[in-house]
Amino acid sequence: MRLFLAILLLAFGLAACGEREQVVDQQSEKRYQGKRDGKPWDNDAPVAEMRGGAWTKGNQTSWEEQLKQRQLAQHEYKRIYQ
Repeated sequence: MRLFLAILLLAFGLAACGEREQVVDQQSEKRYQGKRDGKPWDNDAPVAEMRGGAWTKGNQTSWEEQLKQRQLAQHEYKRIYQ
């Protein structure tokens, strides 16, 4: 029984050490077929942010300013002591 287990363990050990060559099949390669992502400032502002001075669509500078203002509103020290 011990001999059988030893042979079985040796067989599994040798099988685990084997390495097969990995070849990429060009025909089965997947490619993304969807649309490309746009710039975040090219999107319309959400309704909730329109009340608080949202960015202008297509204007990167106004989008960055709106992000800075939103970040400052989340900063506890600045929010409490201003």
